Amino acid sequence: GALGYTIQRPIEDRFLMTKEELENKMSVLLGGRAAEQIVFGHLSTGAHDDLGKVTQIARHMAASYGMVADLGHVTYDREPSAFLGAAGPEFRQYSEATAARIDAAVQSVVDAAFKTAVAVLEDNKKLLLQAARTLLAKETLTEAELAPIFKTVRRVKPASPRSPSRSAEPQVTGLA
Repeated sequence: GALGYTIQRPIEDRFLMTKEELENKMSVLLGGRAAEQIVFGHLSTGAHDDLGKVTQIARHMAASYGMVADLGHVTYDREPSAFLGAAGPEFRQYSEATAARIDAAVQSVVDAAFKTAVAVLEDNKKLLLQAARTLLAKETLTEAELAPIFKTVRRVKPASPRSPSRSAEPQVTGLA
């Protein structure tokens, strides 16, 4: 069971997403974890499912979509064999060195998405704490209730992979 979650409903059916859209999606998924770090100064197991989704998106960006400059405009993942299906053995067509580069790229992309989530929440900390208090009192917010809040959010430029952290240790404060 989830202790809390955010549903991201697509506005329309999408088959294509830009690199920026995928990076934004990852930052949103990491928002709860970033909020934990900012507000409580520690992390919990609550983001387990989100971490899996973010890692999968980042791996696709690196190994399937050619969206990581260091790896080039190449796809490293193959489609599973129709004969053996998904249950068949997985054969890589790249070296251990390339596998290590893909793993490093995935880590870098995820780290950048987390830094962006932290930066957005730090820049909007008053709003974060206000929303947390509202959720503690009400438990669920509708899209209509969220709309005025979204109008006041200050946007930040997404962190780029391998960039230094935007800030040092976040300030730890409670919700009270």
